Formats: sequence, structure tokens, C-alpha cells
Amino acid sequence: EQAKIRKVLSGWHQIFWDIACYTGERWGAICALQVEDVYENPFRREPHEYVTFRASTTKTKQTRQVPIHPILGERLRAYTPPLSQWLFPSNEGHVTRQAADAFLRVALEKCAYESKGFSTHSTRRTFITRLHQRGISVKTIQEITGHKSLQVLSGYIQVTPLQVRQAIACL
Repeated sequence: EQAKIRKVLSGWHQIFWDIACYTGERWGAICALQVEDVYENPFRREPHEYVTFRASTTKTKQTRQVPIHPILGERLRAYTPPLSQWLFPSNEGHVTRQAADAFLRVALEKCAYESKGFSTHSTRRTFITRLHQRGISVKTIQEITGHKSLQVLSGYIQVTPLQVRQAIACL
């Protein structure tokens, strides 16, 4: 589903989507990314090794760095970042979460997913669930996502009936 959604996006919407999918960050913090938070040299399209989410933009009010996945790095090198302060600029400074939600709604309609319960938080939920499914410890996921509480983090992890059967089969 994420690949299908990405296909109907273009320009900065695609790179925004990629950052959401490969960092698991909340969309509000992604909206407020500055070019220097992602790119070491924007003129040469050279990303840092990490995306830096500044304390002033995160829910936990703590700066967090998320390593850049190779696919995200490739896409960042192919993208021409703006030369302004903001990675996603708008007339008001940077793009708002509401504007990002609006482009997501259009993409969901194009994919006929508007009734599937997607939201801007779906990329975060999917990110966390996928890491967990691949055997990454909840403590490591907590470090990546910045959750203060393991209880809150565990609420993001979706478990399928197949996973339950596979777990029992391991006994």
C-alpha cells in the first residue's frame, strides 16, 4: 500500500512521504525540517548520515537523529532540495501539517484507499510494526522513535493472526 501511495505522489510530496516511511517520524516534525537537518551539502545533494529532528519540532521536545536508510539516501540524492531554510517551504515559512494531510488525502483518493483508515500517523504505525516484525527489540524501536513509554510504543505494534500462529509453531 505504501508503494502504491508513493507512485501517485510527485515532487516534494514524494520525498516527504519517503522521510515519513523511513524515519517513522510524526508529520509535524517532518514539516518543520530544515535543509541542513537532512543535507550536508544541498548544492551537491549530499545527505547527512542522519535526519535530525530538532527538539523544538518533536513531541518529546528532545532532538533525535534517525539514520538514513540506503533507499532514502538514494532518493534524497535524486531530489533537488530548496535553497531556503526549510526543506518543505511554503508562503508561511514551512508547509503545515494540515497541508501535508491534504496531499495525503488526495493520494488516498487516487489509490481508492480513502475508506481504509489511513492518516498522517499511519506511516509511523507501519514503521514501528515493520521493525518489530523483523525482530528489532522494543527498546531499540523506542530509541529510534523517541517514545518515553514502552506501553505507548506497544500500542503501535500490530499483530496479525498469522504471526500468532507462527509464534505458537515455534514452541
